[in-house]
Amino acid sequence: MTTPDQESALNFNQTQYQNVQSPLDVSYAHSINTIASLRDYIISEDFLAGQRLNGRMSNVRRFFCLFVTFDFLFTSLMWIICVMLNGEYIIKALTEQVIHYNIHTSLFDIVLVSFCRFVILILFYAVIYVNHWIIISISTAATCGFLITKVLYFDWPHSSQPVFEVLLVLVSFILAWGEAWFLDFRVIPQETYANRYIVAGENERTPLIRSYVQGLPSMYTESVGNFYSPQGSPEGSLHRYQPNELYPRYIVPLRLSRQEEELYKDVANKTLIEAWELFQMNDWILQKVHQNDSVYSRIGSNKKKIFKLQADIETSPRYLLDELYYREQEFPKWNSAVKESHKVHSFDECTDITYTISKDSAGGLVSSRDFVNLRHWAKRANSYIICVCKTEHPSLPNNKKMTRGENGVGCFVMEAVDNPNKCILHWIVNIDLKLWLPSGILDKEMAAMMFKFVKDLRNHISSRTNGIHAEFFAYL
Repeated sequence: MTTPDQESALNFNQTQYQNVQSPLDVSYAHSINTIASLRDYIISEDFLAGQRLNGRMSNVRRFFCLFVTFDFLFTSLMWIICVMLNGEYIIKALTEQVIHYNIHTSLFDIVLVSFCRFVILILFYAVIYVNHWIIISISTAATCGFLITKVLYFDWPHSSQPVFEVLLVLVSFILAWGEAWFLDFRVIPQETYANRYIVAGENERTPLIRSYVQGLPSMYTESVGNFYSPQGSPEGSLHRYQPNELYPRYIVPLRLSRQEEELYKDVANKTLIEAWELFQMNDWILQKVHQNDSVYSRIGSNKKKIFKLQADIETSPRYLLDELYYREQEFPKWNSAVKESHKVHSFDECTDITYTISKDSAGGLVSSRDFVNLRHWAKRANSYIICVCKTEHPSLPNNKKMTRGENGVGCFVMEAVDNPNKCILHWIVNIDLKLWLPSGILDKEMAAMMFKFVKDLRNHISSRTNGIHAEFFAYL
């Protein structure tokens, strides 16, 4: 006689995982078990620089204020040097420059303009904390207008130190534009970036007193953070994350706007159509056969070769879908070609963005590459298809330490057969490694990589099957 738990385990074993519930199914949206490990998400340095800790000024804005202060002090120092180089007594020289000011002979007005710019920018961007470029655009335009006028009216032929005086004008011009550039391209974007994460999901239905931790991926409604108070870490600390030496920037699980999410979903749907059409084409040429596994190839519209693997797998199509889509963070544990794999953003149950780092391959000819992919799965006829293509994400700029590869339209197709516990796996690879290799070497290495992948996959599925069987017999 068996208990209800033993009967459940027996039923699960008999169906050979055909109806395994995906770990991110929306039907579990209200369970804390759906929360992915925070190790799967990385926080960006831009977020840290733009955040306001305990209401204080952000790091990037504080640097901007220091830059504005440096502008005024440096301009004043250069002006004093120009005055001293005239060889006159300091009091007399300053009196002629300031008290007996003349636009044709004195450069004190450049210092005065720098001081006015300093006061205005500190007032609006440090005290009032304005988050708009209009103030600095006015101050920069006014500075440029004045400097052009100064150049036209200044008596250059009778100047005693023309080189230093020209430098003073040019330095003032460059610093004014440098301030405008830094505010518009660094301060405002980084603070907006951090603010989007912290106050994600603000709308008319958001309660005044929030009961949920903000900033988790959009498909999750709850967080383990709602059930306990973790020990605080130092301000701005990332000690709870494991840094990646090749990609030290940390991915923020951003909550994109509805329009941005719809754009990603539209691209995913178009990719699905293209991938299915690519799979159904009948011009594939057999490239190599290894132990009943076959690799085919064809020339794509961009004149580059596309590869397809066909292999029999001892598991159901649905279970293989779960392994290849919902458990991508486990790829490094069993896929010998993958070094790291992270889920960056989930749009819904069937669409997400992932970040993957490959290992060196081809005997060192191809160094490690990173990939940012948009993925989407659906059911077509008697098959499940996971389409993939390259994409971009605001949290994943190009890494200077690594070449970014690109995936064209490709897919996994899990085709059902008569036996419900078996399927045919088709894997279409359309990859650009940003590296030229002779076609003979490329064909050989791609075929070897695909055969190695399916071998790793079989070993992984076998180990999971044996593990579940052991759990089942433990109930008996």
